[in-house]
Amino acid sequence: MTENVSAATSTSSATTAVAAQLPWDMAPKGSGYFSTFKLWPRANTKDDHATELALLLSGGLTVVSPNSTTSTKHNQNQNQNQNQSQSQQQQLAAVDAAADAAADAVERVTGDAGVVAELLDVDIDDTGNYIHTLAIRKKQQQQHNLVMTHGYFTGLGFFFRNYAELSRVDGWNIYSIDWLGMGRSARPTYKSGRARSEDARVANAEAFFVESLEEWRKRVGIERMTLCGHSFGGYLNAVYALKYPQHVEKLVLVSPIGIPEQPADFEEKLRQGHGPARNRHPPAAGAAAGDKTPEYEDASDASPAPDKPSRLRVAMFRGLLGLWERNYAPQDIVRAAGPFGRRLINMYVNRFSWLADEQRKGLGEYALQISTLPGSSEYALGDILRPGAFARRPLIDRLADIKMPIVFMYGENDWVDHTGGEQAIRRINGKVSTRLYRIAKAGHNLHLENSVDFNKALVKEMQSISSS
Repeated sequence: MTENVSAATSTSSATTAVAAQLPWDMAPKGSGYFSTFKLWPRANTKDDHATELALLLSGGLTVVSPNSTTSTKHNQNQNQNQNQSQSQQQQLAAVDAAADAAADAVERVTGDAGVVAELLDVDIDDTGNYIHTLAIRKKQQQQHNLVMTHGYFTGLGFFFRNYAELSRVDGWNIYSIDWLGMGRSARPTYKSGRARSEDARVANAEAFFVESLEEWRKRVGIERMTLCGHSFGGYLNAVYALKYPQHVEKLVLVSPIGIPEQPADFEEKLRQGHGPARNRHPPAAGAAAGDKTPEYEDASDASPAPDKPSRLRVAMFRGLLGLWERNYAPQDIVRAAGPFGRRLINMYVNRFSWLADEQRKGLGEYALQISTLPGSSEYALGDILRPGAFARRPLIDRLADIKMPIVFMYGENDWVDHTGGEQAIRRINGKVSTRLYRIAKAGHNLHLENSVDFNKALVKEMQSISSS
C-alpha cells in the first residue's frame, strides 16, 4: 500500500563514498525482521503496513498510494539550486493525481471526499535509507507546511487522532514523518559516540536526526515549514530549528523533553531508589489547580515514596542506570520477549483507556510492529539524554538564540514539567513571539488523551500564521 520512493542504483564504490559523508550508516540488506532471539517466529516485514493503515483509517483518513514507483529524489546543481527536474516534477504530479483520483472515487461513493493521505518512503541517500512519510496535500495551491514528528517509542501513527482535523485548515499541507531508524523508516546501524567526550557524543547523535530531516526536506521540496514535535521529537525539532532557522516558520514543542538542567542530586536520588513523579491521571477531586507534586516520589499516585527504598528497588534502579549509560533501549526487552512482547506492549497501550476498543487494539498492534523492527536510532537516547529525560546539553541554554516564534504545549497532568517551557520563555525574553498552552485532562500524550483541545490549539497557531 505504500509507495517506495527508490533512488537510482550507483556503483559500490560511489555508494560507500556517499555513505562515508553522512551521519548515518548504509541501509541494511534484506526485508525480513526477527526478534532478538531467533527461537521466536518470524516477525513483520517492511512491506506489511496493515496495522498502520488500519490505525490511520480509524482516525478518518483514506490512505492511497500510486501503483507506479516514483521518486522524490532532489536534483541539486552546482549552484545548490533545489528546484526539481521536470521529470521529477512529473513523477510527483503522478502521486498527487493518484490522491485526487482516490478522493474523487470516495466522493462518488460516499458523497464526501473525506481526508485523503499518501504514504511515501522518501529516499534520503543513495544506499537505500528512506524516511517513511504521511502527506496530506490538497488540490489548491498551498502556502504553508506543517511537519509533525513523533516521540520516542512511537511513530507517525500515534497522531492518528489529529490528522483529519488539522488537514481542514485552508492553505496548509500536512506532513508527518517517522524519524530515521524509528517507526517504519529505514533502520541503518546507529553508531554511538559514547566513547567520545560528552559534547561529541551529543553532537554525533543530534546530527543523525537533524541531517536526515534536512535531507528529507530537500528531497520533498519544502522551503519553509512549521515543525510540531512531541517529546523526543520536540527536542530534535528545536535542535534542527537552531541549525536551520531559515527553513522553520514556527516551532511547536509538544511536551518537549530536554529543556531544564538536571538537578544536582537527581542521579544520586535515583541510585538511592527514589524515582521522579510520573502523574498520568487527572488530579483528585478538590485538588487546586497548580498543586505541585513532590520532586521525588513513587511512580504510583496512590502512595508516597518510602523513606528508605528496599534493597531490591535500589538494585533495580542502579541496574537501569547502567543499562541507560550503555545505550540499551526498551525495545530490546520487547524483541527479546518474542511472542510475549505483545503482552508488554498491551500493558503500555491499555493506559489509554479512553480510546475505543478497536482503536486501542489497533494502536497496540502498531506499537508492537514498530517495536520489533531492527534496533537503530533508538540507541541514541542515552547519547542525548541523561536518566530522567534530562538533556546532556539542555535546551534551556540554547533556546535563547531561537530565531522564529515558538509555542510550548503540555498536558495538565504531564510528567514533563511545564516550568521548563516557562523558564525558556524567560530566557528568550521577548526576542521572538512565545506562547505556552496547558491542555486540560491530558498527560504527556496530550495529542492522544485530549485530541479535541490539542487540535484546537494547534489549529489556532496554524491560522495565526495564515493571517499574518
